[in-house]
Amino acid sequence: MKPLRALIIEDEPLAATRLAGLLQKQPMPVEVVGTAESVAEAEALLRNPGTAPDVLLLDIHLADGLSFELFERLEIRCPVIFTTAYDKYALRAFKVNSIDYLLKPIAPEELTAALQKLVQRREAAAPAPPAFDAALLAQVLAQARQPAREYKSRFVVRVGEHLKAVPVEDIAYFASLEKATLLHTHEGRRLVVDYTLEQLEALLDPREFFRLNRAYLARATAIRDIIHYTNSRLQTVLQPAPPDNETVLVSREKVSTFKEWLDR
Repeated sequence: MKPLRALIIEDEPLAATRLAGLLQKQPMPVEVVGTAESVAEAEALLRNPGTAPDVLLLDIHLADGLSFELFERLEIRCPVIFTTAYDKYALRAFKVNSIDYLLKPIAPEELTAALQKLVQRREAAAPAPPAFDAALLAQVLAQARQPAREYKSRFVVRVGEHLKAVPVEDIAYFASLEKATLLHTHEGRRLVVDYTLEQLEALLDPREFFRLNRAYLARATAIRDIIHYTNSRLQTVLQPAPPDNETVLVSREKVSTFKEWLDR
């Protein structure tokens, strides 16, 4: 089988090296014809006939801008596999034009599935994908260029007759107790907040906090240990310990997502 020629566009050297290693371990032969860390470097490689790829593995944020800018400068006809740590750029809309998109950290089996899809299309002599829709590209570019979202930095709580501002950095986790939501600090204080866990999920940085189950929303640094509870369940050990040393399990349907969150 003729090797697939892959071009890696990734501004994090470790991520690029890991991706190149995953490509070398694929069941089908893959040749990495080049790597680039910036839009400018990627444009130069794509304009060079000697590095014409069969597939483009494309990150979103590059050293000098967004990789979407390449589609404004060039007519890219080769299949594209988007690689990104952010599931917020309407990438599903690009599946019309691309082979796939993979969320970091990239799972080897997902990369294999995306490349097999490409091989199957090539063996079937399917036509090259159409150029990206200009209106769709403009919409995604505008969305991607929006300022980074700001999350809550503090919560105002009542302590007796006083109001106290608690910085998010001081919070270990939130717990739902009957009809109340309690904020637990790293120092072991428990304070009532006027939010539901559903509301808190939208207000807190998802890179720092994870909804473990219906009753707990925890910061990564508060999870001191993770134990296999059953074949499909995980138990977390929180610090400070929950009241009455309650067992805090990760919901069965969240286990896979939880592992990905920990590995970012």
